[in-house]
Amino acid sequence: MADHQEASVTLPSDPASVSTARRYVAQVLSGWGLPDDASTADTVRLIVSELATNAVQHTFGQSPTFTVDVRLEREELLRVGVTDSHPRWPKRLPAAVQQDNGRGMVIIRWLTAESGGRLSVSPTEDGGKTVWIALPWTVPAARQA
Repeated sequence: MADHQEASVTLPSDPASVSTARRYVAQVLSGWGLPDDASTADTVRLIVSELATNAVQHTFGQSPTFTVDVRLEREELLRVGVTDSHPRWPKRLPAAVQQDNGRGMVIIRWLTAESGGRLSVSPTEDGGKTVWIALPWTVPAARQA
């Protein structure tokens, strides 16, 4: 396997794109040797769903598309980023117990930390941002043939 692999897809900022993003990332990870039933695969699918949902719901029509980047660095670190062109960075929203939304970033932070990873946000040249998660790559070497 190469020292660095990457894949990306750009999708319209539409609710239907969330499941497309999740399936895309699952296919990429499977191609890189991560079993579909691995707990890391489940975690990444959920994180991608939350990040893509945020890119669709919280850009208020100011980002017509969002991009999902998946990178595997030195077979040690998996990075997944979702980029949109909206200038507002994500923030934790107050969420009432009865509220159906507002917990996405809390979920993402918790899942990332629980998996031994980290979350970061970086600006883009066009004034938007990329929300990144970085997780340890846990695929045994024998599976990466």
